[in-house]
Amino acid sequence: MWNIFTERLRQGSRTIAWPDGPAPQLDPRWRGAPVIDRARCASECEACAEACPTEAITLGGERAVVDLGRCLFCTDCEAACPSGAVSYGREFSLAAREREALFREGEVVAKAQALDLASRKLFGRSLKLRQVSAGGCNACEADVNVLGTIGWDLGRFGIQFVASPRHADGLLITGPVSQHMELALKTAWEAIPAPKLVIAVGACAISGGPFRDHPEVLNGASSVVPVDLFIPGCPPHPLTTLDGLLRLLGRLG
Repeated sequence: MWNIFTERLRQGSRTIAWPDGPAPQLDPRWRGAPVIDRARCASECEACAEACPTEAITLGGERAVVDLGRCLFCTDCEAACPSGAVSYGREFSLAAREREALFREGEVVAKAQALDLASRKLFGRSLKLRQVSAGGCNACEADVNVLGTIGWDLGRFGIQFVASPRHADGLLITGPVSQHMELALKTAWEAIPAPKLVIAVGACAISGGPFRDHPEVLNGASSVVPVDLFIPGCPPHPLTTLDGLLRLLGRLG
């Protein structure tokens, strides 16, 4: 028993200090949102847009818009650009309350807005979520599960995943919503007592991702249920997901 106590003291806390302390150091290979410097673009060049597998890039005049809801953060656009106008930032706070807010130009990133005061009073200190994998590949699901480990300890914010939608305050949805999952998703949504929330995690759950417009998918959660928070990525980093959840609950400024 004494050895257990001494080892616990030796190891100390393994949970990240953020948001009260500094954010953890992200791997150098990690990529934030793509940024296109239109001033460096070659004349009439659309190589980045043509290379994008999900048509997430729109070019026009001096504007370059990236739809983070479709973006796979794959760097195909960066590799295709002959003038080096495309780069990836290091910003992890990418979630948005509205789908339109994921259409972004340049490096300015608007932070997700919090719920209204009444909703924050209900969910701010205790939020129970039912996770639904609606045809996902398990990448988003795996990185959401990471939040329950000792390093992240999602429960310290009062956020927990539950086994039944009847015990939940909302749904956290991953995957493009396949035809076979439509009824299951609707049933889970209807089983949650009002008021309730929906969080779409990953490009598939937001727009269908690489499966967009395939006849077997419904192009994301919004086609079936109303979405309150969009968290982009393929998959989103756990820090991006946690940041979005905390901003939704008004726990971050």
